[in-house]
Amino acid sequence: MSMRQSKVMKERIRRVNLLFRELGYECADGELVDETYSTGVEQDEFQAGVFIDRDSKFLEIAFSFSFSASLEEFVRSKLEELFQICYEFGCYTNVQTSKREIVFSVFSKVYYAGLNYFSLKETVRDFRMAVDAIAESLDIQREISGEDGDGPAQSS
Repeated sequence: MSMRQSKVMKERIRRVNLLFRELGYECADGELVDETYSTGVEQDEFQAGVFIDRDSKFLEIAFSFSFSASLEEFVRSKLEELFQICYEFGCYTNVQTSKREIVFSVFSKVYYAGLNYFSLKETVRDFRMAVDAIAESLDIQREISGEDGDGPAQSS
């Protein structure tokens, strides 16, 4: 990483952490590995991952829902609805499967050139609304409050 690129990364990290704190989020100690910085943010029991890649022009925010592989048919039956929710709120998705689990991730991006308090506030608001709508669609409120340990699990 050249000196200029190092300064750009340091400034992006400083700026992103500052903006999230101004929005009332707690920022975890981040980690810079290779040319990617990752951290977690939390507010009112909502947690999300934040990623800054040196080669990207976008800040990325992520949230993942994890399911036991035994719930494959349930997840498959909900995918179209989940994709529609993500589209409605301007988010994109990724689905990863293994023999043990299915992970449905939701992402949002903010262009660094337009990154300010208001753009991040609006992006995070839409992102949280998408995550809430997905949680509602999956009917996982019981699991979040700990009433039913056998259903889908939620993580960030």
